[in-house]
This record gives sequence, structure tokens and C-alpha cells, in this order.
Amino acid sequence: MPTRLQVFDNWRILTGPHPRPRTKPRPPHALYGHVPGNADYSVGHWLREVAPLVQGGARPIIVGGTGLYFSALTEGLADIPANPRNRARRRQRAHGAGRDRGASGRDRRRDTRPDRLRETRCACNAAWEVLQTTGRGLADWQDDTPPPLHCPCRSAPRLVVGADKDWLNARIARRFDRMLDQGALEEARANLPGWTPSLLSAKAIGAPELIAHLRGEMTLDQAREAATIATRQFAKRQRTMVSLAHAGLAERLTPPNCRFFNLSPLTFGHS
Repeated sequence: MPTRLQVFDNWRILTGPHPRPRTKPRPPHALYGHVPGNADYSVGHWLREVAPLVQGGARPIIVGGTGLYFSALTEGLADIPANPRNRARRRQRAHGAGRDRGASGRDRRRDTRPDRLRETRCACNAAWEVLQTTGRGLADWQDDTPPPLHCPCRSAPRLVVGADKDWLNARIARRFDRMLDQGALEEARANLPGWTPSLLSAKAIGAPELIAHLRGEMTLDQAREAATIATRQFAKRQRTMVSLAHAGLAERLTPPNCRFFNLSPLTFGHS
């Protein structure tokens, strides 16, 4: 089962490899490319879709994404009613605050601190949305979080795969070049007519940059560099989350059956 952005059907190259038909039998895959690109999707959607898969007789392997999805699965998720109108306004504000990012050709390394401020602003907007929609504060809803799914997830093995930063950064650069070779620019061109930056599917790393290139706002080399830097920033956020867990600063992410693996000493060619 995939990360969040891999559920959308309009980005099959930029969001990473989707399962492809093969002549040899392979384990079944679920929740890849099954959501329209103009649809909304949240951890709540994912939790409802994953419930029958983890509660069945098979033993699924869940891969990806952020700690929020794993904690929702193992600890439960506050059942906060959604208000699509407020959510759309919040995303428009977030897009307005960061619309120059990736489209101006600036070095993203200069935007690290503003990015953090934008993330804080988005969190505040989300809390405001909950209060306006329900009349209850976010902390109040979180205090009423229902129990997690009745499944063996809490006792399942956790495997954290990491890598040294320099080794990983080199692979990140090769990865985007490989995506371009596989048709990422053509994929972006297919999304250009209906491009809506506030959609969740538009958050796919590399999408805003390639769209900006197709609109003549930056060169392809600038788009490649901006997307590569964005990917490195995403990897840094993931490393921070894992580092906190490994140090025991976030006990909920480090159950006794969690194991850490470092890939960088291994050889995988240039894939």
C-alpha cells in the first residue's frame, strides 16, 4: 500500500513507481492510482480504505509516507467533521502564501525558514477551520480520539529504512532525471489544461516545477534543480521524524518491535 500522493491517478511517474502488469505472478497491490486528481484525500479517507485490508486474513505490507498515517493506524484518529468549503479556502490561502515557491526560479535553499513559517501557518489555519466548523477546539476533538482499528497493527513489525545523507542526495538527483526519461514532462503536459495549484494532487514534488517550465516561467534545468531541492527537503523532514523516534523523543513512534536499517553501505547500482 502506497504513500498518500500515489493514490491519485494523474501522477503515475512523479509520485514514484506504480505497480505495472507483469507476466510473472506478484503479490496484489492496493490503493495505487485509484483517486481522481481533482478529488480531496486525507488520512481519514486512507484509514477507512485501509481498514478492510488490515482486518482481513492477509498480511499487508504498508509502506511510505509520514508518521501521521502510521499513528492513525495504530493509535486511532480524531473523527473531526470536514468542511470542504473551509478546507478549500485554507488551501487557497496556503497556496497564495507560497505561490512563488518553485515558480520564480529562486534557490529553494533560501526558503527553508519561510517554509517552516508556512507549515506553522497551515497548522494554525487547520485548527481555525476545526473551531469554525464544529464549535470545538482541535485539542478537544483529539481528547475524544476513538480507539484504533481492531487489527494486529500495534504488534506488527516496524521497519525503518534510512540512508546517509550524501548517498541519498545523489540518488535523489538521479531519480528525477530518470523520471524525466520515463516521461514526467509529458505527464505534466497532460495535467496542464486542468492545473489547479490548490488541489492536493498538485503537491506532488516536481509537479509545480514542471508546470512552471511548461508555462515558460523557468527553464527545464531550473525546474530539475528546484524539484531536486524540494525532494531533499522532504527527505530531511523524514529523517528528522525518524531521528526523533530513534532518540526516544517520540515514544509513540518507537515500539519495541521497531527495527532500523541503513541502505547506504549496500550497492544498488544506479537505480
